[in-house]
This record gives sequence, C-alpha cells and structure tokens, in this order.
Amino acid sequence: MQHVFETMGTVVSVAIPLDARPGGAQPSAALAAVERVFAAYDAEYSRYRPESPAAQIADGRLALTRASEAHRDMYAQAVAWRNRTGGAFDPHRADGTVDLAGIVKAAAIERAGDALDEAGVASWCVNAGGDVLVRGVVDDAPWGVGIAHPDDRRVLLTSIALDGAWRAIATSGTGERGEHIWRSDPAAELRQATVVAEDIVTADVLSTAIIAGGTATLYEAVHTWRVRVVAVTRTGDLIEAEPTTP
Repeated sequence: MQHVFETMGTVVSVAIPLDARPGGAQPSAALAAVERVFAAYDAEYSRYRPESPAAQIADGRLALTRASEAHRDMYAQAVAWRNRTGGAFDPHRADGTVDLAGIVKAAAIERAGDALDEAGVASWCVNAGGDVLVRGVVDDAPWGVGIAHPDDRRVLLTSIALDGAWRAIATSGTGERGEHIWRSDPAAELRQATVVAEDIVTADVLSTAIIAGGTATLYEAVHTWRVRVVAVTRTGDLIEAEPTTP
C-alpha cells in the first residue's frame, strides 16, 4: 500500500508491502503517527509559518537561546555539520539568519521511520520530496530508487538499490528549484548530487554540501564518511564515487 500526503512544502509518500504490516492489518495508526511527525516538524521549523519558532527567530521576535531545547539541539547538529564539512553545509542564509531547512526534513524522515518501527512495521519506504529512507525489502528484493536527470525530470539518470546498511538516499541540485543553495565553490561546477548513506541525515546534509562545495567536497565526503555519490557536472559529465573499502 502507499499513503501520500503534503507537508513541509513537499509531498511525502509511505509505502508498506502487504506482508510487512503488523498482523496483516491496515497500519492506519502507524501512518497517522508519521503524519503527526511531519506536522510537528513543520510547525516548529518552517520559516513560512509566521508564528513558528523558526519564523520568529528569523525576524528577531525570538532569540535562539530562548527557543525550545529541541530547536537548540537541531541548530547545534547543523552547526556541527558545518564544522565537519568545512562550511560547505551552513545553517545560515546569506543574510545571517538561521535556516535549518537543510537538516530538518531529514530529521523528520528519520523520526517517521522510528514511528513505523515502533508500530511493528517490518518493511517500509518513506519518500519526502525525493529523499528516501527504507527498512527491509519489498517482494524479497531491495528497495529501488530512481534518480531523475537534472535536464529532464521525466528521464531516469540511474537507479540505486538500497540494500543492507545502505538505507538512505538524498539528492540536491538545480533541477527542480533552480539555484537555491549558497555555494562556496565559485565555479558552481555541480548541477546535481545524490548521496547514498546508512542514515538519512548524513545523506541529505552531504548532498547539499557537495553541491555547495563542488568536487573537492565530493571526494572529501567519500573519504571521510561511508557514502556513495553520483553527481552531474555543469557540462553533463557523470561522477560516481564510493568508499575504497566495503
């Protein structure tokens, strides 16, 4: 079955194979819990909701130091990623205001997966705007994720099987939203970057960082983290990189 809903400015789909449902029943309670997870993250972190803490922090009505512990922890995680990536990932906009969009969606996906696990769903796939986290298999095979070509979203660039510990995949680039990532790479050499990782936060953050930092950040990411990367350059070349050790 597949459950689809809109939230956080995107579309979320949850797929659950029939044999993965608790007792074979309709997992309505688990799906409702997933929707609540995303709604809570949207209410807390959306800068497009005037009364959200994120919007209040952005316009100066609320000091970050007076935000909830969860909000401050999320900011601390984002800053830690900025430090790890040499500034390629940055939780601040060009005007200096805090914007946690680069990590919040992945955190919501991760928590939604926890909710499905807690409900006893043995196999599932959560897809939020193309960022995907899975558990288990479907029809005795790994979950497969198609990556669209940045020039034409109707064309499949490649497909990737999420198998074993490789449970997460995220893509950043200019294909759908144009130039929306602040770049530290003056050449802006990459148009799209897909990262496969063991967790969705790492995949999502690094896909953004690689677009921002270019090929130097791409190879540094593969050297530093256990991730696989598929990227498309400005000239249409395909770059594939993965760890040298399994």
